[in-house]
Parts: sequence; structure tokens; C-alpha cells
Amino acid sequence: MATIGMGDIKKNVRLEISGVPFKVVEFQHVKPGKGAAFVRMKVKSFLNGKVIEKTVHAGDKFEVPNMEHKTMQYLYDDGEMLQFMDNESYEQLGLLYEQCEDAMKWLKDGTNVEIVFHNGQAISVDAPDTMELVVTETPPNFKGDTSSGSKKPATLETGAVVQVPYHVLEGDTIKVNTVDGEYVEKVK
Repeated sequence: MATIGMGDIKKNVRLEISGVPFKVVEFQHVKPGKGAAFVRMKVKSFLNGKVIEKTVHAGDKFEVPNMEHKTMQYLYDDGEMLQFMDNESYEQLGLLYEQCEDAMKWLKDGTNVEIVFHNGQAISVDAPDTMELVVTETPPNFKGDTSSGSKKPATLETGAVVQVPYHVLEGDTIKVNTVDGEYVEKVK
């Protein structure tokens, strides 16, 4: 199995610590005046979403987690789990809310998502990087609300709230970057 050393640590690198898959969310190479260099990093667990801090020294090695991505379609929320369907075998899979936490606010019926599997077990959901969603609620515009760079909150059809320019109105369809939760453009 491949390994990851101190020099390979970068943002979004996936590694396994004590059998649990993690993703690096933040890292800092530290070169003290005295002693050997090391890396201070924050890693997020794929299993429960918890972020922990870890210090990595020159000889430390981590395994690359055995992860597989499968495109599946979001079907519905049954009140306890989110239900997904495999696009090839049509098998249905239920995931707990905690496993879908980051992607949940962007999902609407029929959306194709990437389900992440670790050693054959479904562990998390990745929403598409951009999605086109309808604005269901936003404050009305007033005369003079045209200053550049100004934004107002808008609630989307999935329940997510994003900041949008003043020209966006209820009923408009907008493109949203789901990675950072920001407005991209108005869809014509």
C-alpha cells in the first residue's frame, strides 16, 4: 500500500490514521531555529466529521486510505436517513445525516452526487461543485440598492442561504459554488 510522508502533506490530501480515513484541511510546515522541521496539520475525519490536530515529524508515515467514489442519485429524505440510488445497479443506499452533513443543504431530488466508500463501506457524500438552484425567498429591492459589491441573503429551494447581488429576485435561478457556498452567476 502507498504511504504519505511529511513532505507529501498538502491541503485535501487523504490519509489514514489508526484505520480511520482523514482529509487534511489545514497544514503548516514549521522549521524551528533548533531541532528538526515538522508539520502541524488539522485533519477532518470522513467517518464523523470531527477535526483534530496532529503533528508530523520527518520519519512519520501514513497509509493512503482505500477509498472508492461512486456516482449515485439522491432520491429523498425518509426522516432518519437520506436515500440514494446506484445509477448502474439501481440498488438503494441509506446514509445517516452525519455522513451527509456538508452536502445536505445542496441536495434536491434527482441530484447526482459522489458517494465516498472506505473499504466497501459508504462514509460520506460530495455534492456537485456547482449547482443551479431557484431562489425561494429574498428581501425586495429598494431604489438605490445598486452599490457594487453589496449583497443580500437569499434562501434557495434546498433551504441553503447564500449571499446574492441585489439584482437577484425570488423565482430566479442562480448557479452556486457548493464548495465555498457562494453565488456564481444568475442563470438565464
